[in-house]
Amino acid sequence: MSAKQSHYTQSDLIVLLLFFICASLIAIYNAQQLPQNIGENYVLKQTIWYGAGIFIVAAMQFFDLEQLYKTSIFIYSIGVLVLIVLLVSPESIAQEIRGTKSWFTFPGLSLQPAEFTKITTILFLAAAISKHKTKYERPTLQSDSLLLLKISLISGIPVVFILMQPDFGTSMVYVFIAGMMVLLSGIDWKIIISLILMITLTMAVLFTIIVKFPDVSQELIGIEGYQVDRIVTWFDSTQQTSDNTYQFDLSMLAIGSGQLMGKGMSNLEVVQLPDAHTDFIFSVIGESFGFIGCALVILLFFVMLYRLVTLGLSSFRHNVFGSYICFGFMSLLMIHAFQNIGMTIGIMPITGIPLLLISYGGSSVLSTMIGFGLIYRVAVEHAVQKDYLF
Repeated sequence: MSAKQSHYTQSDLIVLLLFFICASLIAIYNAQQLPQNIGENYVLKQTIWYGAGIFIVAAMQFFDLEQLYKTSIFIYSIGVLVLIVLLVSPESIAQEIRGTKSWFTFPGLSLQPAEFTKITTILFLAAAISKHKTKYERPTLQSDSLLLLKISLISGIPVVFILMQPDFGTSMVYVFIAGMMVLLSGIDWKIIISLILMITLTMAVLFTIIVKFPDVSQELIGIEGYQVDRIVTWFDSTQQTSDNTYQFDLSMLAIGSGQLMGKGMSNLEVVQLPDAHTDFIFSVIGESFGFIGCALVILLFFVMLYRLVTLGLSSFRHNVFGSYICFGFMSLLMIHAFQNIGMTIGIMPITGIPLLLISYGGSSVLSTMIGFGLIYRVAVEHAVQKDYLF
């Protein structure tokens, strides 16, 4: 293998991706054995999505980071534009599903634009931070405040349109990514601490209003009734506010019944587990493979996150743009894993956020694979740079 070919063979990332694909297909295979999924071949569909995703990752290697940097604002603008088009589209192609207008629905195909806009937003955030750091080599309080404003605007624009769908859970993913980018952008800690205190106070007031005055909160804050129920249930799971307690109870029953080793393949007994192949795929893993299976999946995420952090840090010296792509994608995987796993074990409110790289879903798989293609390109260019230097 030539030196040039070796740069394009990032073995650790390839092996990690293969592990994730295997874990996803095995878990989805078990989930589709449940009575409510009889007749569906989610494994085949997921395999097709992953095949398309791998093709996208390979195609993305023909574009270097400099090209992506220059076009990031246009890519970001397209992502926002698609969100606007979704809101004004007729019911024939953009139906309301569970009270939200979040999907383009075509015969045999559904796509959620907000999943892809996460990646375009990360890309533009990385470009904006990189450009700002180049312009202001010696940061001041004024320049840091300007950078905070840039990050807030870039993240806030898609959040506004996502809240109009309304999709509160997905919008919080954008907020978390923006927050992580602020923490990692080198902004003065005085500004960051002030921002954290302000956000904490705001969230405390909002949650207090929602829990104490659930009816008023729907009009005052503009969230849906089922979202209020989920938050109230999260604070007090003994309240029978809706089917959220039912979902939580079944999820806990599934995970708990797996005990240490699990029940094995095709032996699921918690048959009414909702959205077993998507939102509650971790519950399926818990029942099928027990504590050991759950621990291995969490370990897999930990290794991926660790690889992204180390890649971002090592790339920072020669490619700030690529470094922040890694940090942004790391933030995306982190919040999805924490929120999804957290809601299945009761430490987070129930949302429609999938477990990336594991849950079934065309939009989540394709968007995540696009993000993976970006960090793979960062790894390739980092390998080239190391070879050039040493």
